[in-house]
Amino acid sequence: MNKSSLRRALSATAIAGGTAALMMAGLAGASAHVSINPDKTTANSYALLTFGVPHGCDTSGTTKLTINLPEELTDATPTVNPNWTVEKVTQTLPEPKKLADGTSITKRTSQIVYTAKAPLDPHLRDALVLSVKLPDTAGKTLYFPTLQNCEQGQTNWAEIPKDGQDPHSLKAPAPSVAVTAAGAAAADGHMAASISTEQAASVTDDGSQARSWAGLIAGLAGLGLGGAAFFRNRSAKASVSK
Repeated sequence: MNKSSLRRALSATAIAGGTAALMMAGLAGASAHVSINPDKTTANSYALLTFGVPHGCDTSGTTKLTINLPEELTDATPTVNPNWTVEKVTQTLPEPKKLADGTSITKRTSQIVYTAKAPLDPHLRDALVLSVKLPDTAGKTLYFPTLQNCEQGQTNWAEIPKDGQDPHSLKAPAPSVAVTAAGAAAADGHMAASISTEQAASVTDDGSQARSWAGLIAGLAGLGLGGAAFFRNRSAKASVSK
């Protein structure tokens, strides 16, 4: 086998290997954020928002998660999780707020605080579920800045993208929900209410992990093809030399 053919085969193999490595890195990053599922919900509906709790702060276990509700929401009902205690923090409004049904409120729920009964192993994930009534206006993205406290250190998932900025480019993006029109695929209030806690808790990310796995498989396939081409070329040259 001549040097030119060898270089081409090794180059193809290296590119495929590099692709696989990048996909693996993307997979780790996608599953590392505090995320919400579903990420799109129908305006003026009730929805179950499942917050996926990722690894701890480096190697330190998670002890508390403080979820800040956007101003558009007045309340949230937390789902009981046997691994955590939970409390609702209220805020007095600067002036009464009139609701769609004509009533007025002077206080709102501003935070939901989950405290772990035992630190969450940094190699494991958990899911915390809130039931909320979404605003009646579609086309708005709601952000839920979330502070993750650990045995040592903390991570403040509070970065909000600027107009036109890719949220995936942020180091610690705030979990978000895009409010969609009534005809969108998101569940309406009755459907959301019928989802069991077990079903909601089984969701751990926004689907990016599955896409990352697909990319990783494609990278590994390219690696295999590069190696196969190398050995076919080498075998062919050996036959000719005989």
